Amino acid sequence: MRVVGAFQVSMIIVATALALGGCMRRSGPVVMVQPQNTLDTIAYGGRVPPMATAYAAPNGPEPAYRLDAGDRLRVVVYGQEGLTNTYSIDAAGAITMPLIGSVPARGRTPAGLAAEITSRLRRGFIREPSVAVEVESYRPFFILGEVTAPGQYPYVPHMSVESAVAIAGGFTPRAQRDHVTVTHPEGGATVREVVPLGTPLSPGDTVYVGERWF
Repeated sequence: MRVVGAFQVSMIIVATALALGGCMRRSGPVVMVQPQNTLDTIAYGGRVPPMATAYAAPNGPEPAYRLDAGDRLRVVVYGQEGLTNTYSIDAAGAITMPLIGSVPARGRTPAGLAAEITSRLRRGFIREPSVAVEVESYRPFFILGEVTAPGQYPYVPHMSVESAVAIAGGFTPRAQRDHVTVTHPEGGATVREVVPLGTPLSPGDTVYVGERWF
């Protein structure tokens, strides 16, 4: 009887350890929420609205890039040299091409824009058009506050807040160095978040480096 009881206890311990190990290995988005009554005296010197910042799992897919004003695109229409060219998205969020005129680009992915151009060319211009769109250069990002050279800089794919600070000449001696405020245009609105230095940036973002008070 003692041997059987010890065996049962051992099995319970093993099962519990496996269950806990499975929980520890589970991966997924981690959400950090700032309470509504929190004051950020560093970023913009006042109250920052509540926010929830989601950090995707390391192996998760990256969201598709959405085009906007300031992006420069290389549009290739195979077999049509007169249409193949570099086009800039204007302030209205469109590109202007021969034959088809203004084509809305803001909010589309490059693949989505290529599909729209293909559809328009097929309407009485080219029987079976083949179109590819790629981003030649991204719209710039902006960095303000306690950096050596604040201003506007070209965006580099996969850049982080830390690399943006480096591009702007590094922190000033008065800079807050553990977090910054990032303003991101999204869906016609503006999202403002307080984030750590390793946070990825997107084209068009504005980084504000605050001043420390001690």
